[in-house]
Order: sequence, then structure tokens, then C-alpha cells
Amino acid sequence: MARSTHQALADERNASVQIWINDEFFPRAEAKISVFDSGFLVGDGVWEGIRLHHGRFAFLDRHLERLFAGATAIDLDIGRTRDEVTAALQDTVDRNDMHDGAHVRLMVTRGDKKTPSQHPSNVIGGPNIVIIAEHKVADPSVADEGITLFTATVRRPGPEVLDQRLNCHSKLHEVIALIQAVKAGADEALMLDPTGAVATCNATNFFVVRDGELWTSTGVYNLNGITREVLLEEAEAAGIRTHQAPYSLTDVYAADEAFVTGTFGGLTPVTEVDGRRIGDGSVPGPMTQRLRGFYREAVARDVGA
Repeated sequence: MARSTHQALADERNASVQIWINDEFFPRAEAKISVFDSGFLVGDGVWEGIRLHHGRFAFLDRHLERLFAGATAIDLDIGRTRDEVTAALQDTVDRNDMHDGAHVRLMVTRGDKKTPSQHPSNVIGGPNIVIIAEHKVADPSVADEGITLFTATVRRPGPEVLDQRLNCHSKLHEVIALIQAVKAGADEALMLDPTGAVATCNATNFFVVRDGELWTSTGVYNLNGITREVLLEEAEAAGIRTHQAPYSLTDVYAADEAFVTGTFGGLTPVTEVDGRRIGDGSVPGPMTQRLRGFYREAVARDVGA
């Protein structure tokens, strides 16, 4: 069975969570958005995935910075201040009596259209904002055993097509890449940029370790992940040399270690890429394990734990 970096332990409490939609709460089974919503019609919106640790949202300032920057880039007026968005997030976890081990999905679309179309002038009223909070703890077996990757034929486009640094609702190219990987027998997809250099994975950012150095892509063709950003800062502060530049699959296959990063799973080891075992097969590798420690410390500092 395929593994996923978003694989979570089952929690029966999620059946009764309350969903925040435009200032109102609805039971999970009754939470709905119009079929004329811009996100549903044309994938027009931005979103964030945020973790709740010890009663506080980890790296909230960074997430809000990315959300509002993305909204500005697509000319979407969220219609709320950062403080108001923060208050809505807090209201949602309070309503659901969540204090730790929760994952929150914050989604903002351009709003309902008067008719199915792309044109923003057809929007009626303001944006639709949805907050889904779930009791969600990453399955430890994924972190313990790692995942396998397959290099998809679908490439990450450049900013002249769709800026991959935008955390937008338009994810179909990533979904297609993931389907290719799963049908090839892997867990998730590795994606290349238009030049053939390694870019990122379908839903996470990709790193390799070579000769004690931490390698990742330029950042031009991948989401500017919060976990990626924090990890690079922590590595550099610890004196670990980082390499943010184009590199090829040949460099990946010969790497000592590989892992992916994301808000939900943190650091997840990669054991195989395209059927090639990475390094000596130890999971997690020594550098991955060391970097995990740095990341946990950074989260604890941020939430004041």
C-alpha cells in the first residue's frame, strides 16, 4: 500500500468537528460552499496548512505573510486584516477544543460567481473563507520507514506560466504527477523543472545530502515552503553548508540521504527514487535525524514550548 507524507492516525473526533465558513460554524456533514464558488469553478484562490502545537499556531507569521502575499499576487482582496484572520483561526480551534496535534486548513477563494466563468467581474459579494481544523497526528510509521519517489513526466512550470511559489488552489499538475508515481508503484512524485533539473515533489519540498552538504533546488520552481525555509535557516546556523542551485537526477541517485519537508509531516526520509536505493538504506539517515532535531527545536521556540 502506498504511503503518503500526509498520512495521519485515525481520530474519531474528526467526525464531529465544526467548520468555520465566513464567520459561521457548521457541523462537518453540513459544511458547504456554493457550486458557483470561484475555487470550485476555476481553482481561483489561495490557502495555508498550519499546525497547532501546545495551544499555538507554529510559524503563524510566516504563514500569514505567504497567504497575504499570494492573495496580492492574484489580486484577491481577503477583506480582513491579519489580526482578524488570526482571530478566526483561534475561534475555530477553541470551538473544537483543540490544544495540540491539530492541523488547520485555511482557504480563501475569490467568492461566488453569478455565472460559471473565469472573469473576476462576475463575483458576487466578497471572498469565501473556510477554516477546517482536524485532530491530525502524522503516522509515525511513515517517518520511521520513509517513502519512495518516482520522477514524473509532468514538469513544474516557470513563473511565466504559473508561479510555483504561489500556494494556490490550482494543483492539477501536481495531482497528475502523483497519479503517475502511484501507478508506477511509488508513494509520491518527484518533479523536475523545465530544464530537467530537480525541482520538488508533488506536495512537499525535496532535499538530498551529499558529502555532508544539504542540497535543494533554487526555489524558483517550487512552493516557498515554511518548513523548507526554517530548515535551511537552522542548517546554516549550525554550520551545515547548504547548496541551493540546479542539480540533476544523477546527483539524487548518488546521494547519501534524501528527505522531503512539509508542514504536516516535518522531515520524512526518502528510501528510493526511481527504484534506486538512496545511500546505505538507513532510515532516517544521520543528517536527516540531526536536522529533525533542529526543526523540532525551531517549532518549540516559535510556540514558546
